[in-house]
Amino acid sequence: MAQASQDQGAVGVADPDEDSPNMIAYRKIEDIITRLQDETEGVPVRTVKSFLSKIPSVVTGSDIVQWMMKNLIIDDPAEAIHIGSLIAAQGYIFPISDHVLTLKDDGTLYRFQAPYFWPSNCWEPENTDYAIYLCKRTMQNKTRLELADYEAENLARLQRAFARKWEFIFMQAEAQVKIDRKKDKTERQILDSQERAFWDVHRPVPGCVNTTEMDIRKCRRLKNPQRVKKSVYGVVDDTQTQSPVHTPSLQNNKGTREDVEKEILFLNTQLDRHCMKMSKVAETLMSYTEQYLDYDPFVTVPEPANPWISEDVTFWELEASKDPSQQRVKKWGFSLDEALKDPVGREQFLKFLESEFSSENLLFWLAVQDLKCRPLQEVAARAQEIWQEFLAEGAPSAINLDSHSYERTSQNLKDPGRYSFEDAQDHIYKLMKSDSYPRFLRSNAYQDLLLAKKKPETEQGRRTSLEKFTRSVVSGKKKDHRQFFFNFDSKSGFLEGNQTRRKWDIF
Repeated sequence: MAQASQDQGAVGVADPDEDSPNMIAYRKIEDIITRLQDETEGVPVRTVKSFLSKIPSVVTGSDIVQWMMKNLIIDDPAEAIHIGSLIAAQGYIFPISDHVLTLKDDGTLYRFQAPYFWPSNCWEPENTDYAIYLCKRTMQNKTRLELADYEAENLARLQRAFARKWEFIFMQAEAQVKIDRKKDKTERQILDSQERAFWDVHRPVPGCVNTTEMDIRKCRRLKNPQRVKKSVYGVVDDTQTQSPVHTPSLQNNKGTREDVEKEILFLNTQLDRHCMKMSKVAETLMSYTEQYLDYDPFVTVPEPANPWISEDVTFWELEASKDPSQQRVKKWGFSLDEALKDPVGREQFLKFLESEFSSENLLFWLAVQDLKCRPLQEVAARAQEIWQEFLAEGAPSAINLDSHSYERTSQNLKDPGRYSFEDAQDHIYKLMKSDSYPRFLRSNAYQDLLLAKKKPETEQGRRTSLEKFTRSVVSGKKKDHRQFFFNFDSKSGFLEGNQTRRKWDIF
């Protein structure tokens, strides 16, 4: 930054591609800034006197908003504030006492950024430059130059990262401080605030938008190795061999036909990729895990217990009764796949479709699933049976297919195979998923199963039986519970019902 004061009126080396989207936006912003700074028609820049000090070259936020409404033909003050905030976010104007770059319609004091620090100069400051700046701030015992909390944390992190070259960084900062001390007090005060605003753009406050993060220029620069990063202090990281300033390409290398074909192939490959953010993937995975948490026996104790590793036969009794548990019914509501995987769920869904006279959809889907598991010698005959039953003209259980799926299926049946009905099956599945399945979940039949009362106490397992027996003995109801516990099967050695403890284990 030592040369900043000498270059206040000159714009640095600009991006050679003037037609890039960012450059077009920067030129429009800079045109507004030039008009704002006009001595006759712009915003008045003045020196504000405060207690025992003067604040030079500042304007108020309300003055900027009023000027924009008048000169940019804006009727809504909110729109003027929004445009001003976008300009401030790029660092062209900044508040003198706040790290958050936004425009307020009040008496907040703002200052114009020097052209040397404009983003149109294609700045890409390194962490080494940031370390020098923070280190320089700590050397000056001034209240306005004290580090904010996040800046102090950044300095500590950079000091650990550049431990081997910290002495060199410290020497650079000392040299910058010596140069700054030779400048006029007012000039030094303005330059310090402009330098702070520059770093507020490139190293913003946590929680603020980083306007330089996903910049189009960075993507373009990756394709043009002759474009390199520009260092603020002329100090480049040792791991890089780039020049500290931008150098425009000496020749315009147009891509050959081979390059264009490679680019087309690359773009076609990119079209097939999933454009899903990792945060969304993690959120979906967490949601899925939480949804199935109660059904994971490694995490949640299953109810009823597994009869193969415990003495509880409740599971077998529930299976024999064919009465689904609430937990099992609840799982049907997760997705159509869960309802179709469960035999009882599939049966209940079929009953619902029969009540709506649309059972042929599920019957067709099940028939195709069965076809995929048939021996190869039976596939052709079974495929024709499915066609005659569901798709042929005058079929007894005709299904509703779109013309595209119907044509594909009819073509596939010329050489029938296990997957001849794949398109038709997908279409019917999507139809059931979007139409029949949501209505099934809202139906009275499903809601009755979901809200059904739990089984009687004798069917809930044996975990609380001994406790109830003990309490009943104390309350004088020993006789009833003796009758319950002494109902012993001599052949199996187990008590009847859900009390599966052996006789000698209880007494």
